[in-house]
Amino acid sequence: MLTIGYIGNGKSTNRYHLPFVLQRENIKVKTIYQRNPDHESWQRITGVHYTSDLDELLTDKDIQLIVVCTGVDSHYEYTKLALAHNKNCLVEKPFMETSEQAKEIFAMAKEKGLIVQAYQNRRFDSDFLTVQKVIEEGKLGDLLEVEMHFDYYRPEVPESVHSFNPLESFLYAHGCHTLDQVISYFGKPDHIHYDVRQLLGQGRMNDYFDLDLYYGVLKVSVKSSYFRLKERPSFTVYGKKGCFVKDTKDRQEEHLKLFYMPDNKDFGVDTINHYGVLTYVDAKGTIHEEKVKSVNGDYGRVYDDLYNVIINGKDKTITDEQTLLQLEILETGVKDLQ
Repeated sequence: MLTIGYIGNGKSTNRYHLPFVLQRENIKVKTIYQRNPDHESWQRITGVHYTSDLDELLTDKDIQLIVVCTGVDSHYEYTKLALAHNKNCLVEKPFMETSEQAKEIFAMAKEKGLIVQAYQNRRFDSDFLTVQKVIEEGKLGDLLEVEMHFDYYRPEVPESVHSFNPLESFLYAHGCHTLDQVISYFGKPDHIHYDVRQLLGQGRMNDYFDLDLYYGVLKVSVKSSYFRLKERPSFTVYGKKGCFVKDTKDRQEEHLKLFYMPDNKDFGVDTINHYGVLTYVDAKGTIHEEKVKSVNGDYGRVYDDLYNVIINGKDKTITDEQTLLQLEILETGVKDLQ
C-alpha cells in the first residue's frame, strides 16, 4: 500500500488527481492540507483527514508520498519541505519556475534517496496514445512531420491581462503538456525554432506559440493559440506512405469538467465519431482510408508508474532529464518577451 497526502485542496487535487487515485486499491489517501479552509469549495471525501496544519502532514510517518497541487510559484518551497521531511514527492506542472530550481530539487532528492517527479498526466491522453499506435504499426512509412495543436477561442483571457509574467504565459501553462509528449516519445531534438508571440502587443500576456522541434528529417510542431474560433486537428501525422488525422482531443478533461467520473465505464472513451482517420498507400499502390479505434487514456497511470517506482523499485517513466529539458525549452521560449 502506498499512503499519500496532498498539499492543496483546489481544482488540481480534486479534478485531476483524486478521481483517479481513489480508484486504485493499492493507494491510500490519508491527509489533505488546505491553507485556508474558509475558501473550501470541493466536497470532502469520506475517510480522508483534512488539516490546515502543514506540519501534521509533513511529520506523519505513515505518509510516503506528498503530492504538491498548488500554484507553480510555491512548488519549489513545498517540494523542498517535503523532501526535508523525507517524503517522496509528486509535483503538478509546470514542475518548477526555472530549470535551476528543478536541478536543485532533483539533486536534493538524489542525496536523500527519495523520488521526486512531475505530474505529466497528458502522456496518457487518448489522442497521443492513439498516434503512437498508428506510428508503430508502420503504415505511414518513414515519418516526415507531426503537428500537435491545443487551441482555444478565449479572447477574454489575454484581453484582461496588461502585464507579462513568464509563469502565467500560454507557453508555460500549455506547453508543459504538449512539449512533454514530444520529449517523452521522440527524445531530445537536434534543434528548435521558436515563434512565441504576444498577439495583443508588448506588455501583454503570451497568447500564441508555435515551436518546431527537428529530429533529422522529421519536424514536430507544437502549436497553440487563444484566438482559434475553429480548432485545428489535435494531431496530424505525415509519413512517406500516408497520413493520420485525429481531429478531437482526449475526452478525460471534458468528462471531469462535467463531473462524469472515471468509475463510469465509458469515462473518457471516444465514440466512433471521435476516431482518427488513417490514409495510406500499400505495397501494391492501392490507397486505403480507415477509421482507427482510439486507445483509451488514463491520467491515473502516472500513479501506477509511481507506485512501481516507490514500492517495487522500478525506474521512473517521467525522468529528471525529460523534465529539465522541458523547462529549458519553456525558459528559452519566453526569454525575449516583456
